[in-house]
Amino acid sequence: MVSTLIFTTLHGGAFEVGIIAVLNVLTMSIFVSLLLVYTNALIAPIIVHFIWNAVGCLYLGGVSLADDYPNLWNCTFTGSKLITGGIAKIEGSIIVLAMNIIMIIIVGVMISRGRFSNQGKWIF
Repeated sequence: MVSTLIFTTLHGGAFEVGIIAVLNVLTMSIFVSLLLVYTNALIAPIIVHFIWNAVGCLYLGGVSLADDYPNLWNCTFTGSKLITGGIAKIEGSIIVLAMNIIMIIIVGVMISRGRFSNQGKWIF
């Protein structure tokens, strides 16, 4: 919980563009925290965060919350603000929120399957 609060605070630009962007930061933090628990290695969340920034921002230019990042292309998303994220681009999109929730569920199931033994006892 503490790392999620710190992660969200460090992404303060999300608060400026709306609740969906904030929820996307929160759910991404929960996902990478669960990934840390599952892999028991800090490198997995670091790689996931790097891939998000590298592809979403540096390559596509589809992330607006870090204006100081360079990018190869600057994608413009048109349509419903709920789908495109509006000025926040993909970081404010409900599609990213849905993807984050799906990834949380997948890693959560993987963790719970790993902790439950054949005898019906929880392994810690």
